[in-house]
This record gives sequence, structure tokens and C-alpha cells, in this order.
Amino acid sequence: MEWFYPFLITFTLVFFSELGDKTQLLVLSFSTKNRIKYILLGVAIGTFLSHGFAILFGSNVAYFSSDSFQFYLKVFTYTSFVLFGIWGFLPKNVCSNPSKASNNHKLSHKSNFLQKFCSLKLNCVFMVAFCILVGEIGDKTFLASLSLGFEYPHSKFPLILGSVCGMVLSNLIAIVCGRLIGTHLKQGFIDVVSNISFIVFGILGFLHVIF
Repeated sequence: MEWFYPFLITFTLVFFSELGDKTQLLVLSFSTKNRIKYILLGVAIGTFLSHGFAILFGSNVAYFSSDSFQFYLKVFTYTSFVLFGIWGFLPKNVCSNPSKASNNHKLSHKSNFLQKFCSLKLNCVFMVAFCILVGEIGDKTFLASLSLGFEYPHSKFPLILGSVCGMVLSNLIAIVCGRLIGTHLKQGFIDVVSNISFIVFGILGFLHVIF
């Protein structure tokens, strides 16, 4: 059962973080014209490529590190989870820093690029996979997968499987119950659950490393 915790933490973080995310909204736009199985296949492939790369990279770095380095890396990993969760509770509409405004501008450019890409007449699976691949780069779940690769270098398969399952299930729920999520579950509630998940797993992992 050593594989279960790495799978669970990755699945939970990815699942709750992707509910209402920008890449999920793009996936929802495909659901009106394409079969669900093709959309979910694209989601699985895109997640496997993006999060899989992050996990493999983190795992390989961990192999060549010393015991002391791994200790501080684990502390950094779970501390970053807590910071991700706290950051999610901070107001996002205040932007007095020019560098933050620049980052928001870049994110807007990426979203516009993906929207334009979605308008092309290409294979549905390829388009969804590409949207997930591009949209997830630099996202907090991508960085979390990278950190988990550091933490569990011998559990690459459970980590990748957890990421893929979390993304697929999250998007399946969004497609099948899209109206319910959009009208009854407010985005603020989803964000709170996602942020709390990061903080809880971060604290538990941090205590495990320290004690």
C-alpha cells in the first residue's frame, strides 16, 4: 500500500484544483460538438505528457541528491503546498505591482492562444491534449506534480496515475454536470476546497518529515 498515499495526494490536489479551471472551461467548449470519450482521452494524454514530465523530472533529480538535500527538499515541497493554499485565499483583483500585471497579461495571451487554437478544424483528441499540455505548464498543479516527484521518486507510476485520474474525473464531472457546477456550486466554494486540500496535505507531509 506504499503507492496509495502518493496516488491519493496527487489525485486529490489535481481533482479539486481543476474544477472550474481555465483549461477545464476550454474542455467544456468541446463537449457540445464531440463525444465525451474522445474529450477525456485527450485530457488523459495531455495530463500524462505535462504532469508526467514534471513528475519524471522531479524523480530523476531526487535520485542524484544527498540525504540532507532530500530532507530540505521535502520540507520545501510541503511548505510550498501550504503556500499554494494560502496564496489561493488572497484577493486576485488587486494588482498594483507592474510585474504582476505583466504576468496576468501573459496568462491572458496564453488563454487567447488556446481559444484561437480551439477554433481550428483539427482532431478533437489532439486539440484537447494540446490545450491541457499548454494550459497546465506553470500551473500550481504542474508545480505540485514536480514537487511530488522530488518527494516520491520511487512512486512515479502512482503519481502519474493520480494526476491523470484526477484530471479525467474532474473534467468528466464538469461535462456531465456542467450546469450544476455552474449554477449551484459557486467558484468561490470550489476554490476554498482546493486551497484547503493543498494546506492540509502540506501540513500532514511537513509533520511527517519533521517527526
